[in-house]
This record gives sequence, C-alpha cells and structure tokens, in this order.
Amino acid sequence: MGGVGMGKSTAATFLANSGVTVVDTDVLARQLVEPRQPALDEIRHAFGADMIAADGSLRRDQLARCVFADPARRKTLEAILHPRIRRLWQSQLAEWRANVTRSQPQAATPDQKSAGNRTRFFCVVIPLLFKTQAEVEMDATLCVACSRATQHQRLSSRGWNAEQINQRIKSQLPIEEKMASANYLIWNEGSLDVLHAQLDRVLGFAASHQR
Repeated sequence: MGGVGMGKSTAATFLANSGVTVVDTDVLARQLVEPRQPALDEIRHAFGADMIAADGSLRRDQLARCVFADPARRKTLEAILHPRIRRLWQSQLAEWRANVTRSQPQAATPDQKSAGNRTRFFCVVIPLLFKTQAEVEMDATLCVACSRATQHQRLSSRGWNAEQINQRIKSQLPIEEKMASANYLIWNEGSLDVLHAQLDRVLGFAASHQR
C-alpha cells in the first residue's frame, strides 16, 4: 500500500522479479470493467451510458473525474468494485497457499529454505488496504511512501492538474496514518537502487522469520 504516485507499482515489479507472487488490485479492477463484464453493466446503470465508449469500453478518465469530484458517487463505484476485487485476490491467495503447501518439502535443509523462501511470499497490492480493512487477512503489511513534494511532482508528470492531484490524495487515508500502521516502511525518495535495496532487506528479514 501507499499513497497515489508514491511507487507501489514500481515496488511490486521488483518483488515480482524477485520471485514473489504479486497480485495488483488495480489490474484486477481494470479486468472487472472490460466489455461484457457484469461490473461494467452495473457502472452503466449507476452512472449512465455516457460512461461507455462506442466500442463498449469504459471511459475511465471520465468516470474518474466524476467519482473523485463527488464522494457519494465514489462510494457507489467502490460498492460495485471492491467486493469483486476482494473475492478475486482472496481466491488467488487460497490457490497459491494450496500450491505452496503441496510443494513444500517435508524436511527442507536451511539452504533449501533460503533459496525457496522468496517464492513462498504472496503480495497483494491494495492502495486502500486499511480503508477496506483488508489488513486483517495479511500476515504483514508494507507501505511505500515519499514526501508530499515528490508525490505532487510525480503526479504532475502524469498530466494531472492540481485539482485532480488534491482530489486523489483527499480520497485516501493520510499517508502518515498508513506509515504508522504498516509493519514495514519503504521510503521511496531516491533512486531505484535505493528502493530495491530497501525491499531486498525486507524480503531477507521476512524470509529469515518465516515459519
């Protein structure tokens, strides 16, 4: 988890390349609103046919402008998507756990455990982790954060204006609250090498404390 524009996706990519199984709920959300999906029909019902393009795809930018300007409409969208997203990652987590249990050697040596530990991690990227109370299902939580100035700079580089940036930030819990609640904190203010080194230390620590 972490604030918008603070580096969650970059961190998730590194974890995946390190052997961790990663599920990104933003990716799941995009899959749920593809043409002919039930969630897209509910969105059309709730927000109007003008949210759907001629090819049947969701006008994501238009919907974003609508829901981030109106908290009540954002809650409507969350009610459509969040339960579906949660069921998807829960299902993938259950399947992963079953596979890990089946493949776990009955008497692995320390070297085998060290080599295989990273493939025995499952990471779910959830921007609204604490807001949706999904942390109760996790063994540990990790927050990726940076300064407000860097966050604004990164979001501006996406082409967002000041109003859009403030709306997105306001829709999430304060980053300070996420930082205080997380088991691990990654400070993503420097280079990719610095980010990767921090994540590598977290993986090493977690692997050494695995049951």
